[in-house]
Amino acid sequence: MSEKALAYLKENRRNLLEKLNDFLSIPSVSTDSAHKKDVEAAADFIVTYLKEINFENVEKQETGGHPLVYAEYNGAGPDAPTVLFYGHYDVQPVDPIELWKSDPFKPEVRDGRIYARGSSDDKGQVFMHLAVFEALMKTEGKLPLNVKVCIEGEEEIGSENLYEILHDKKEQFQADFAVISDSGMVAKNQPTILYGLKGFTGIEITVTGPDHDLHSGMYGGAVRNPIMALNHILASMKNVEEVITVDGFYDDVEPLAENERKLIEQVDGEDYSEPAGIKETASEKGYTAKEHTMARPTFEINGIYGGYQGEGTKTIIPSSATAKITCRLVPGQDPVKIQQLLEEHVNKVAPSGVTVEVKKEKLSAKAYKVEPNHPLIEKAARSYTKAFGKETVYVRMGGSIPVVEWIEAIYDMPIVLLGFGTPDDRLHSPNESFPLDSFDKGMETLVYYWNEVDNS
Repeated sequence: MSEKALAYLKENRRNLLEKLNDFLSIPSVSTDSAHKKDVEAAADFIVTYLKEINFENVEKQETGGHPLVYAEYNGAGPDAPTVLFYGHYDVQPVDPIELWKSDPFKPEVRDGRIYARGSSDDKGQVFMHLAVFEALMKTEGKLPLNVKVCIEGEEEIGSENLYEILHDKKEQFQADFAVISDSGMVAKNQPTILYGLKGFTGIEITVTGPDHDLHSGMYGGAVRNPIMALNHILASMKNVEEVITVDGFYDDVEPLAENERKLIEQVDGEDYSEPAGIKETASEKGYTAKEHTMARPTFEINGIYGGYQGEGTKTIIPSSATAKITCRLVPGQDPVKIQQLLEEHVNKVAPSGVTVEVKKEKLSAKAYKVEPNHPLIEKAARSYTKAFGKETVYVRMGGSIPVVEWIEAIYDMPIVLLGFGTPDDRLHSPNESFPLDSFDKGMETLVYYWNEVDNS
């Protein structure tokens, strides 16, 4: 079955790329209401494609926001496994547009990469799955397993309505396992099994002093400066050794086992300094940069603002200052507990003369981890290696995908993260792109994998 499907993909590559271009040309920016019709158009594209390749019960489900596309294929029979395939068709905004070398919604191939918003995250990877389903259906008249499709249009705005849908329609979305391609590899053409994701939570701290900006000459020395107060709070939360100093933060962290440290050590391609444009890395004392990024919790200040931001000088004591903080969490840590610990720390160290408000991030998720030797993972590794011609490496990722935790919590099913992006894809940034090598070898991997799963 594999050889016929692979030949179909090769023979129809040009047509498939043209179809992908049509998909990428739709500016489905979910966060911008001006693109509501475009988001709807992207959902319609998927609906049409699924119907063309003879999926059943294809529908756009209303969510209260952007629609979710659902479909089924049950032609493999009751004894075959059923997979829940998840992806998303919405994309990030393109700003700043002036930094793009080509129109973000007019796909362009340069140096072996296809440049467009959504090419890697996640339209390109979603399309690969649909193209493989097409190839299998066109050459064999059936798929080797049963499939349920869940492709949403709100991932880039926190999947605001997805949890409720998955929870309320549990029977409809129930499957034997799930596959998600919304991640990447540690390096181009380096097949990578992602067996763990970090959890996520955050807070926003606002420090308020006077009820209006004050003249710094008239009031300096008599009034606490909110920016200085905020800096005092922030500096108390993590030290120069990258150790988080909030009481209780590490209490529930699962130790990093020696076998996992060896797996991480074997991973090539994670040279953080070059893609980040820095001279040297900085990681938690006692851990390498790879270990810290992949398997230890982090605390980051994502934004800080207050006071005068214009050109030149304005001699004021600002009335307020705000910082946005997020934490990536590891197995054992509870996002709600972490938020509470952060709030308690802020209130404990806040200086006098100001008021402090802590706003808790609504979107949180626990970390996810599956055993690397799970049979579904081992089959994925073999499929990767066969397609890419290189031994597959195993990693945990510093990023978070909330839907992974939700699927695990609601359905208690294994989740296989089959990602094909690379560190150079510039996700969420200008000039997002996706390697055509990943496009071709990724589809080859999927053909092998669906047949591997069927031979269980």
